Parts: sequence; C-alpha cells; structure tokens
Amino acid sequence: MKNERDIYILAIESSCDETAAAVVKNGREVLSNVISSQIALHTLYGGVVPEIASRKHIEAIDGVITQALQEAGVTLQEVDAIGVTYGPGLVGALLVGLAEAKALAFAVNKPLIGVHHIEGHICANYIENKDFEPPYMALVVSGGHSHLVYVSDYGKYEILGKTRDDAAGEAYDKVARVIGMGYPGGPKIDAAAKQGNPDAIKFPRVFLEEDSYDFSFSGLKSAVLNYVNKQKMLGEEINPFDIAASFQQSVVEVLVGKAIKAAKGKGLQKIALAGGVASNSALRERMKEACAKEGFQLSIPSPILCTDNAAMIGCAAYYEYLAGVRDGLDLNANPSLKLGER
Repeated sequence: MKNERDIYILAIESSCDETAAAVVKNGREVLSNVISSQIALHTLYGGVVPEIASRKHIEAIDGVITQALQEAGVTLQEVDAIGVTYGPGLVGALLVGLAEAKALAFAVNKPLIGVHHIEGHICANYIENKDFEPPYMALVVSGGHSHLVYVSDYGKYEILGKTRDDAAGEAYDKVARVIGMGYPGGPKIDAAAKQGNPDAIKFPRVFLEEDSYDFSFSGLKSAVLNYVNKQKMLGEEINPFDIAASFQQSVVEVLVGKAIKAAKGKGLQKIALAGGVASNSALRERMKEACAKEGFQLSIPSPILCTDNAAMIGCAAYYEYLAGVRDGLDLNANPSLKLGER
C-alpha cells in the first residue's frame, strides 16, 4: 500500500539500444528496473543501427513498462510523475520513449518530467550509496560522452572538461574492430586485456595542455591502427590481448589522472564514476586505488546501473520533481541536448 508521503516515479529510457522502464520510490529506492537489450541484434551489423533500434523500441516498450509496474506492485494511477529521457541520444529512439511517456502522462493526468541522459548516469550514484550527495566530481564515460562534471548540488552541473574528438567508449569500439574483436568493444577489450600485458606496447597518453581537463582519444586510436598496420607490413605477430591491455591502460591512466586533478582543483572530497564505461573493471580498479591513495571518497554504481537503464532516470526525475520541474506535452526529443540545459 502506498504511503501518501512517498513519491513514486515511473521512468522510461530509450535513448540508444536498450528499452527500459523502472519504478523508483523517493529517488533512491528501486522497486523495479526492467531492461530489454538489443545488443545481440546490433552485433550483426558491428554497431547500433538507428532505424532498427527505433523499431525494436516500439515493439518492446509496452511490455517493459507493464512488467516494471507489476514488479513494483504499483499501478499507473499510483505513480506521482513520469520521467523520461529526452536527450541526448538517437532521435528516433528518443521519440519512442518520449511519445509513450507523454501518452501515459496525458491518459492518467500525471506530471511529465524530461530527463537529460547524462544527468541520469550521474544520479545512478545515489541509488546504492544512500548517503552519497553533492558536492562531488563526476567522471562520465560512455560510448558518446567523456565528461568531467562538477556537481555542486542536485540538478546543478558544471562541465569542466569533455572530449575534443572521440569519446572513450567510441575509441574502445573502434579499436576492438581494428583488432578483430567486434562489437560491443568495451566489454570485449576489458575481457581481452586481462590476458594481455599492459606494458607490452607504449601507446600515447594524451593529457593536452597543463591546465586543461579536456580529453582526446583520436590520437590513441590512430596509434593503435598504425601499430597494427606496421606489424602487418613487417609480417610480425599481432597479439590482440597485449594491444587491448596496452590501449586500455592508456585510456584509464588519462581518465583517472584528470578526475583526480579536477577534484583537487575544486577542493572536493568526493568523486563519482558514471556511464557505460564505468562498468570497465580496469577503470574501476585504478580509480579505487587512486582515490584510496589521495584520500577521496569514491562512488561507483554496480555495472547494471552504469549501462543504460531507467532506474537512474527515475532517480534524476525525482530530484527534478522536488525542484518543481514540469514539462508540457510539447516536450520534444533533443538528440544533442547539453548537460544543464532545459
């Protein structure tokens, strides 16, 4: 039975290739978190095909929402608001979730709250770590984003650094393709790196200017490609495990180094990891070591909450709800939405 003082959010996420719905109570208690993944389908094409993703969202979304409500033991009428990702992401995919959320909000006369996808990833840190709260430095790493974000309060974000070219996850996918591991690159390189020597090949670490918190991974990606081509031309062995381990070490050193530097620069005591690449075992381990050494409190969500899910969207929507954010039925998908914009 629902307590009147509790706030229940039905959340919907469809920005890429996962159709997800969740019911979240009071921002931090996940009553259900249902995810329908399309990875096996897109693997056939070596990456996400936007048109296919959109069609699969349409097929899955009603069932996913029904299951989320049933698992939570909550009816649609009992939820206080409906939160939905409206950007950034694939526009066709976003539109499916957004249209569904609008229809439900209209049908049961509930508030609609549009959520920024990256804000959702950051808010995933509040779900398991009940005492974790701003201010802190968030390192957001995913297929489309590599951001260092100063979180001064709930819903208050300042981007201190971002990638100037490829996102970390994008570099993983491209390198995995070069060394014949296929899609999705992140988990495949992570697994392969465990069997390789991270010091076998000296790939570049790009830290950019002394005072910059930005990232750049295209040079590293090119260095891996050049190394592979050179080995082929010389007729020498190509060890994909050593390449994976050496590449991953280069990426992780830069990500961790910049996050620590940014947190120190802002005088913060806490750091949070977020985004799909935050499920990477090497990044998690190196960040734990660095934070322990430097005296930072670290929050890392479980891997299932790092990759795309609706529980994180429900958490973000809760704090927007408390702040009085309400969106109209004219809310549109914004595939290039910037963090902090509405």
